Amino acid sequence: MTVSPKNIIIIGPAHPLRGGLASFNERLATAFSQQGHQTSIYTFSLQYPGFLFPGTTQYSNEPAPKDLKIKACINSINPMNWLIIGRKLKKIRPDIIVVRYWLPFMGPCLGTILRIVKKNKHTRIVCIADNIIPHEKRAGDKIFTKYFIKPIDAFITMSEKVLLDLKNFKNDIQARFVPHPLYDNFGERVDKNEAREKLGIDKTLSIALFFGFIRKYKGLDILLDAIKIIKENKTIQTPVKFLVAGEFYEDRSPYDKKIAELGIQDMLILKTDFIPDSEVKYYLCAADLIVQPYRNATQSGVTPLAYHFEVPMIVTKVGGLPALVPDHKAGLVAEPDSEDIAQKIEDFFKIGAAHFIPYLRSEKIKYSWENMTEEILLLGGQTPRH
Repeated sequence: MTVSPKNIIIIGPAHPLRGGLASFNERLATAFSQQGHQTSIYTFSLQYPGFLFPGTTQYSNEPAPKDLKIKACINSINPMNWLIIGRKLKKIRPDIIVVRYWLPFMGPCLGTILRIVKKNKHTRIVCIADNIIPHEKRAGDKIFTKYFIKPIDAFITMSEKVLLDLKNFKNDIQARFVPHPLYDNFGERVDKNEAREKLGIDKTLSIALFFGFIRKYKGLDILLDAIKIIKENKTIQTPVKFLVAGEFYEDRSPYDKKIAELGIQDMLILKTDFIPDSEVKYYLCAADLIVQPYRNATQSGVTPLAYHFEVPMIVTKVGGLPALVPDHKAGLVAEPDSEDIAQKIEDFFKIGAAHFIPYLRSEKIKYSWENMTEEILLLGGQTPRH
């Protein structure tokens, strides 16, 4: 698709903030810039008050991405700031604003800014909605989300589940499902032995990886129970260990207690500090398998990472995960319970990773950034509502 250059502003997390949303927004901005569009990101000078943030820090210690215009200027809890930023963006008159929505807490801030922008009767607002109904519910969620939705012209969701949730909020809203693009901004695949040497992991082991922030809905506790079953069954021929790589976003003590009670310390390699972007590739490339034992899910940023680095997956039959990981092709699909997850892990090591690699390589072609930018530009080319 050929379009005239646009002035595009992305609103959402970006450097110096860290995490998957920031990485996504920076990669999206790069894609637009490479296509000749004037692109900038408006991110948060204050994203969350400290008491709402479950990790150790909201900020990255990585260098800022090159060649991206990032303005850290939005304060999520200061209404005066919302008015200032809204008026500034209204005056700039970007052709398209791409706004990320992942948490109802952001509804008042973003909804207010976008209402002001809409008064210029020029800017088209396209939202990429990661979640409409949050994983952990809180008072005010529905009211905040309704407030946010009002000024949006069109939505993109990255799972069918979020699309359905959105339609339940507002049935006549313009919305399209676009699969989460590959995270190809973490470097190219490195040799497995090199990755393991970097991480200090025995090269003779089979490694199953749990990757990402640790929260209840991601089901690490279910995986721990599955590991106990695998240890007792003794059906996996090669020595296997489970690499847990990611920062705790909740109290870790129940997990430590569970590990001790199950007696599976010898089956685990725990790397539970935040993983910098520059090290992500080593964790993915060190693994034979990625396990996503989620209790519930919309989409997962781990899945496009696995596709990029060509690592087979076991996912649970929740949300949009089975659609992204076709059973016995890109990986295996399990029920979200420890017995079935244990069985699927055992099945995987009997089948072998080589079975899945050709499909991973062919399937990942679907998940391009061009697909995402094209859909945004199509939605952003409509006549805005007055």
